[in-house]
Amino acid sequence: MPPPRRRHPPGRCQTPGASALSILSFATLLVLIFLAFLSYLAPPLLDHRPLSGAQLRGVSNPPSHLKLVGGRVKKHDLWRSKLSKFYVGCSNASNKFAAANAVTYRDRYLMIGTSGGLNQQRTGIIDAVVAARILNATLVVPKLDQRSFWKDASNFGDIFDVDWFISFLSKDVKIIKELPKKGGKYFRSPYTMRVPRKCTPRCYQNRVLPVLMKKHVVQLTKFDYRLANKLETEMQKLRCRVNYHALTFSHPIQEMGEKLIRRMKEKGNHFIALHLRFEPDMLAFSGCYYGGGEKEIRELGAIRKRWKTLHISNPDKARRQGRCPLTPEEVGLMLRGLGYGNDVHIYVASGEIYGGDESLAPLKTLFPNFYSKETLASKEELEPFSSFSSRMAALDFIVCDGSDAFVANNNGNMARILAGRRRYFGHKRTIRPNAKKLYSLFLNQANMSWDEFAAKVRTHQRGFMGEPKEVRPGRGEFHENPSNCICDAAEAAAKRASSASLNQSNPDDQHQKNITSKNVGKPTSSDLPEEPDWSELDYGEYAPLGKSSSNNTEMDYDSFARTEDSEIEDILSD
Repeated sequence: MPPPRRRHPPGRCQTPGASALSILSFATLLVLIFLAFLSYLAPPLLDHRPLSGAQLRGVSNPPSHLKLVGGRVKKHDLWRSKLSKFYVGCSNASNKFAAANAVTYRDRYLMIGTSGGLNQQRTGIIDAVVAARILNATLVVPKLDQRSFWKDASNFGDIFDVDWFISFLSKDVKIIKELPKKGGKYFRSPYTMRVPRKCTPRCYQNRVLPVLMKKHVVQLTKFDYRLANKLETEMQKLRCRVNYHALTFSHPIQEMGEKLIRRMKEKGNHFIALHLRFEPDMLAFSGCYYGGGEKEIRELGAIRKRWKTLHISNPDKARRQGRCPLTPEEVGLMLRGLGYGNDVHIYVASGEIYGGDESLAPLKTLFPNFYSKETLASKEELEPFSSFSSRMAALDFIVCDGSDAFVANNNGNMARILAGRRRYFGHKRTIRPNAKKLYSLFLNQANMSWDEFAAKVRTHQRGFMGEPKEVRPGRGEFHENPSNCICDAAEAAAKRASSASLNQSNPDDQHQKNITSKNVGKPTSSDLPEEPDWSELDYGEYAPLGKSSSNNTEMDYDSFARTEDSEIEDILSD
């Protein structure tokens, strides 16, 4: 008989190995809890389970519906960022920023001639205010470009609310509608000059200020991108005050734009606005090829001949590098892969689409609820705007800004300005296609299931969804990434409360709140929260892309369009 097993008294360890196993299990449990906590803090892309449905067979048979496996898509993640509540737009001037009446010289007047389309001119107007502040000069309301490719005869007051523009910025920069009379007569023709692109404050002081002190009136021509991207914090915050608060559209444009938004909202709880940018000029300039054979090569090649300075294109290389706009079909497949269903309503802001209805057909199949301002409004309603390209562009701008999700299919001025604006006002969902990664995915789409395709789309789009801290502060164009004007929400609220208690005894700080009854309800510069010390924040904790968090796959069309007298920048910038 085998010897009987030894029984251990209750309450004692069975073996030294069992003790070690218990300690190891407890340590493993702690590690799992810690990892779960980290995953909770990590910024999500779109928190949903893998999708299943029809096989991906290209445009002829796109997935007609998406079924969920093992759970439901969290719809709110499609439309907003969970982390947006931790950040708030802020651009209030600090106490060190002197009032305009204390720094403006009475005999200095700066005039500005903007250039390009609506959004290119918008950047010029914003920078004109900052340039006037640098020069301690009075700014004359900028003149809009009426002779460019767009040939829009609109004046500043036709597009923007000029009275609000002047009154809101009255404490920052003195602005007047026209030059005053001198001795009962108007000033003679101003001295005209042009500054280099990306001119720094010292550049303005060295080049423009001596002339301004001598001539008293200086006009800067072709004023677009004539101010450095990186400025000191106070000047960047002034840029934000101009862009996000002072520069509002005129009442007729704003009213019509809001009417279009209401009509989109009536069709569904949420809608996507898509800046498609698939016009013939854009495709010709990019040098990309989309499989249209000799006809496409001939048509786009003829358009390319307009620009004698364009480099010889390599279409395959451009696509591999992510420098080509996605086709309408590819945009639709990307959105379906992210989890947007075919019941979603889409507003398309775009000009003439290359290929017309044939190019749009795949996108309309994926998203049948497809609208534009022309389908939402009658000809009679659009008649006051339809003869003016900038006013029509302004309507698209308003709807895109008011959308629940905005998709930018290129990196032009409108896309950048809207991306920055949507960051400032709550990090509204803003999607930029990761064209470099998506290209290889579209190339191999026939070799994978819809589940695999959708999962890869979601993976590739991490860092391209408009989440907070996607792009590190200071990276990229300031209009796209206004990092100096994005504050920690809790800290901003505390500073706002402190500032409010101080202002109760200082009526002068409240004067902008009572400018006119017409502007009741609009924010004033004294309503904007102060900015915390960015040096105290840990950027790395929130940057999902790590050290290379900036988007290096987009085509920066403006980098090719910086010649002084080229028509390219006018056509492609917006």
